[in-house]
Amino acid sequence: MRALIRSFDHLVRRAADVFEFSDREDCLLRLQVAAAPRHLELSDGTTVRTGDPVLLLHLWNEHVPPMRLPGPDLAWAAKVHRMFFASAEAAAAWLVNQPALAEARAVGGATVLIALAGERGGKRLMRRLGFDVFPYRRPLGRFGEFWENFYTWGLMWAFNAVSLRHKGLLRLRRSEVWISMQKFLEQYRP
Repeated sequence: MRALIRSFDHLVRRAADVFEFSDREDCLLRLQVAAAPRHLELSDGTTVRTGDPVLLLHLWNEHVPPMRLPGPDLAWAAKVHRMFFASAEAAAAWLVNQPALAEARAVGGATVLIALAGERGGKRLMRRLGFDVFPYRRPLGRFGEFWENFYTWGLMWAFNAVSLRHKGLLRLRRSEVWISMQKFLEQYRP
């Protein structure tokens, strides 16, 4: 069943033009050129209008370090943190050589990894990494959210099942994280 989910994920990525910009084993990110799903006012003053070109970040599931029971520990979190920085730096270095993407206004996307409740944990971390955190806008309503959660839950089960502890299918909640392209390049260009 895991192989089936991984194959389906491969097809979805191909259909959505999600691509690998790096061949490094420690790269946690894939990219997708897209249109901004909604209007955004970012903390650095950048305005992103619906339809503006943006770069979406996708987690490279195969490269996420496996968690051990009972779940993530400090060593795992530190490794993922280092891998994220290396991946963001690699993305910024790659972007500098992509004149076709010069018009992209922001970098970001939706995630179930960041909780919006309170200022603890992931939200504070994402702000330290330069990203603004927004509530997720469900393009297909609750019906669409169920299927997004079903797909996400399946990916988590197929690639890193321990990450599902305390994450029920119906309890997954998304947030959006965004950073202006200019700020992303300033912060992460090596």
